[in-house]
Amino acid sequence: MTARHRTLWATGGAATVLALSAALTGCSGEDSPSDAASKAESAVGSIASGASEAVESATAEAGSRLDDIQGGIDVKGDAQIGTPVTGSDGRVRAEVTVRNTDDSARSFAVQVNFKDAGGGLVDTVIVTIDHVQAGESATGTARSTHDLPGDVRPEVARAVRY
Repeated sequence: MTARHRTLWATGGAATVLALSAALTGCSGEDSPSDAASKAESAVGSIASGASEAVESATAEAGSRLDDIQGGIDVKGDAQIGTPVTGSDGRVRAEVTVRNTDDSARSFAVQVNFKDAGGGLVDTVIVTIDHVQAGESATGTARSTHDLPGDVRPEVARAVRY
C-alpha cells in the first residue's frame, strides 16, 4: 500500500528563520501532530533558496519544530534514503523509505539534508509520509528546492514518527 506523502522545503535567507518561527509558532498546544507537520509544510514550502549559513539556520529551526510535534518519537533508524537522481531541471530527487515498527498506523516527518561533495549543506527538505500501516513501509520523494550542481548527497537528518 502506498502512503500519501507531501514534501516541504526549508532553505533561504535571513527571512527563512523568521518565516519559520512566525508560521510555526502554533505547532504545539491544541494542534494535532498532523496539524503541526502541515503547518511546517506550509511555512517552509514558500521559502526561496539562499546562502548556506541561512540554510543551516533554517535547518536548525526545522529540526526544532520537528521536536514540537506532540507525541513524536525520533526514529531516524527507521528511515532510509535512496540514490539521488538529478532531473533535467537540475533538481535532485531521492526516494525516502520509512518503516513503521509501531503496532498501529503512524505518520512520519523526515528531514533530508542535501550536501555538496565537500560536506557543505546546500538544501534541506522535509518529507511527510502519512498513514503508514503497522509493520509496513512506505515511500516519499525528497526533491531539492533549486538547482544543485555537482555531486550532491542526500542524507536523513531526522525522522519523527507520530
